Amino acid sequence: MPSSAPRKRIRKSPADRRAEIVDAAASVALTEGLECVTLRRIAERLTVRPGLISHYFPAADDLVAEAFGSAASAELDTLLPAERPVGTPTGHLARLLAHATGEAYDDISRLWINARHLSRYRPALRERVGEQEAAWRGRLAGLIGEGADRGEFRTDDPYVTAIQILVVLDGLGAHANTDTGNRPPAVTGMAITTAERELGLPTGTLTRPDGSSDHPHGDDQNGTPT
Repeated sequence: MPSSAPRKRIRKSPADRRAEIVDAAASVALTEGLECVTLRRIAERLTVRPGLISHYFPAADDLVAEAFGSAASAELDTLLPAERPVGTPTGHLARLLAHATGEAYDDISRLWINARHLSRYRPALRERVGEQEAAWRGRLAGLIGEGADRGEFRTDDPYVTAIQILVVLDGLGAHANTDTGNRPPAVTGMAITTAERELGLPTGTLTRPDGSSDHPHGDDQNGTPT
């Protein structure tokens, strides 16, 4: 006869449980908004008691900050990983701009809008927003600096150029809550045209998936900077 004994419940480690809670909160933040990241809502999603959530996050604002930080870090690591795969800085920048301005990232754009608004009233979230903004500036400036060292880009200050590109991306993302279907190509492509102008790249270089170009600042067939 089959055993009627209940299955033994596997107890998760504190680190695994906390990570599970943050992942669930990040998912809710992306799909429903940071205002919906409450101890009760996350408990319902994980089918646990709210007391378990409050054990790890006594203050709901701390969970909101963690939710945003987790989602924003995942976005950065996807679009501009710290350990980049084989390729050129031009190719990596082209990939970043192609994906960061696409509809697939409307949810994360809405989350940034949401976070910047709420951060005015929530210190923990404000600190996390600042950390993520700094991470974006640093990582993009590093990529631009690498491209300049290789002769692919021309810029007097990679950090300033990174900020200029990010300001345009933020401006485009600020309209994620409204109808963007009627935007003319000259507007949707502003981040690309800004990057090409500020980096001394011929028009169209960053619209190619791999950033390939016949301009004189690219790589030769062996991948050696020319």
